[in-house]
Amino acid sequence: MTKKNNYQKKLDDLLEGLSAEGKKPTLLLHACCGPCSSYVLEYLCKFFEITVLYYNPNIYPPAEYDRRLNELLTFYTKFLPAKNVRVIQAPYDPEDFYKAAGTRENPELAKEPERGERCRRCYELRLRYTYEYAATHDFDYFCTTLSISPFKDADMINEIGEKLVCEAALRQAQGPQVTPQWLFSDFKKKNGFKRSLELSAEYDLYRQEYCGCIYSIHN
Repeated sequence: MTKKNNYQKKLDDLLEGLSAEGKKPTLLLHACCGPCSSYVLEYLCKFFEITVLYYNPNIYPPAEYDRRLNELLTFYTKFLPAKNVRVIQAPYDPEDFYKAAGTRENPELAKEPERGERCRRCYELRLRYTYEYAATHDFDYFCTTLSISPFKDADMINEIGEKLVCEAALRQAQGPQVTPQWLFSDFKKKNGFKRSLELSAEYDLYRQEYCGCIYSIHN
């Protein structure tokens, strides 16, 4: 039997080390919405200088994209742990998602349930953008809030993050470059998802009923 990765243990060990050293590195945190980022910010803000990146070209329709973004921005003005968090709004081009998901070339992917290949491609699209932004803006770490959802595959998410760092390490042979580190995590652990529900109720946050893309609505 393959031993399951304990991403929470990896995160605990890192946070313990940062606390002992008195360091507070920079973190670029990809966020899909306000509710999913609530607990993550509450948890990580004392360890990192956090910038949130809202890059979600998968969200359909555009009105839903705007609603989630506005909810996130409004929530952060009220949420004390987010008082010093800066939000970067990346360009919204749904075509980026459709090209990455490959559902036109492989229509069977449109019918997949969550956690399949279509979702993996969507994770990688957003994490690659996050990594590239982190690398060009000198962030120490990058991560995403996606693993807080029980419907998301934490192994898949962490494997993608680790792969992006490994790819960058290979490119370093061609010359020095900034390589932000992937923050291993599974934010649903330690009752993270439960806490996000509590915060959503406390702040009356809009919690969407589907992941975001048009296929998740139909499926």
